[in-house]
Amino acid sequence: MKKKAQGMSVNVIIIAALALLVLVILAVVFLGRMDIFGRQSNSCTSQGGKCMSSGCEEGYSVIPLKCSNEGDVCCTATGAVT
Repeated sequence: MKKKAQGMSVNVIIIAALALLVLVILAVVFLGRMDIFGRQSNSCTSQGGKCMSSGCEEGYSVIPLKCSNEGDVCCTATGAVT
């Protein structure tokens, strides 16, 4: 009776390659989502600020967050709201 020792090792190699491919795809998707989350969490509006082009109005102060338009500053309310 002849045993097929090579058949099992080829199957193991194919399964390992497929598993590695799935892990790489999951890592790419996960890292892409983390990048989106990082950009959104650093935006001015997500932190409760307002983007203003001509500087902050009275009762607002500048905070170092990104606005969608280049040159705008992110302003947040200071003190109690009346």
